[in-house]
Amino acid sequence: MACGAWNSIVEEASPPGSPSLVAIKGGKGRPVAFETLQAQSEDAPRARTGLGEFDRVTGGGLVPGSAILVGGDPGIGKSTLLLQVAARLAKTGAPVIYLSGEEAPAQVRMRAERLGLRDAPVALGTETNLANIIATLQRSDPPSLIVIDSVQTLWSEGLDAAPGTISQLRSCSSALVSHAKQSGSTLILVGHVTKDGQIAGPKVIEHMVDTVLYFEGHSGHQFRILRAVKNRFGPTDEIGVFEMRHDGLQEVENPSALFLSDRETQSPGTAVFAGMEGTRPILVEMQALIAPSPLGMPRRAVVGWDPNRLSMLIAVLEARCGIRFSGHDVYLNVAGGLRLGDPAADLAAAAALLSAFAHRAVPEDTVYFGEVSLTGAVRAVGHMDQRLKEAAKLGFTSAIVPSACERDYQGPEIRLLPLSRLDELVAWFGLPQ
Repeated sequence: MACGAWNSIVEEASPPGSPSLVAIKGGKGRPVAFETLQAQSEDAPRARTGLGEFDRVTGGGLVPGSAILVGGDPGIGKSTLLLQVAARLAKTGAPVIYLSGEEAPAQVRMRAERLGLRDAPVALGTETNLANIIATLQRSDPPSLIVIDSVQTLWSEGLDAAPGTISQLRSCSSALVSHAKQSGSTLILVGHVTKDGQIAGPKVIEHMVDTVLYFEGHSGHQFRILRAVKNRFGPTDEIGVFEMRHDGLQEVENPSALFLSDRETQSPGTAVFAGMEGTRPILVEMQALIAPSPLGMPRRAVVGWDPNRLSMLIAVLEARCGIRFSGHDVYLNVAGGLRLGDPAADLAAAAALLSAFAHRAVPEDTVYFGEVSLTGAVRAVGHMDQRLKEAAKLGFTSAIVPSACERDYQGPEIRLLPLSRLDELVAWFGLPQ
């Protein structure tokens, strides 16, 4: 059982009057009008909020009639972010409604005062009854933005189920999304996440909305990452970087410099990775620590990277390069709280591991990127120009890259050190194979 508890199954009856299946023959309907692929389509209009990093992640601003789902850990700053977005948009003259189902109006006003947003013309309300919310929205002209914090607190009178259950989430979300489509208002729903980091409730909520954003970060770090995992009106895997301060979330226009601000250049076990997050190049430090293990099964711990990727990389280093980690604990960390999903991080992780194993620091003016295959080959990756331009802008003078990428580069002056196999990097550290 995934939940780890007994007697936790709750029966949920189907709502009365649910539509039944209509037979194919005799069903009433109207023919569908088809169009050609050559038909002209205009780009979706955008409403910029004035918060540049938020607009970047959403693809250029809010699209009227769209629905956005924002998820994140408790206390990570979701309500703070959306209150800042609502206030910025309201100050431009656009009507904005902020409905809170978890906090009293006084709590929201206290947060607005701390953020310096008390003068923003945001219509604030507290309601969890779906019928009352729809009636309120239909009473006046459609607002430009509707924020619901959070969708797990909503309930519908027509369903005999507690708030937060699957049927309530599906029904309330569907009604709010339909209203947003018909009225032209942009809808933002806040969703809680489970222990696994997924949006709590069924995946059907993510299918209903147009955009799914995750607000990530660690409580011990001041950095927050807003990541798009689904976007029908813009690129996916785009990120926005914020810094949490006492007066709210501040945009970070140059995240690479921020992530590398506390780097120790002469310490073994560190390497700078030139990565891509969506369309943005980001340089981040990867840290490794290797220590003798007294355990029969050494530990493998990783923060900010895929643990399975680390296990595969260690296996390649052992099988193809002769580096034995069997008697050592291996720890890998991505500095700054960033979570990497770029496969090009393999080469930087390998450099950090080999540097820690050999007790030899890597050159401080060098960046790494490249994908490592199971055969030990270093494979080419995309967006090489953007990676190297970002590295050159921050003062790096050389880069260790896959050999297949060397002939395609036409950018700023930076010395390329091509690799075709991982054992060439092992030889550079002087380790026996």
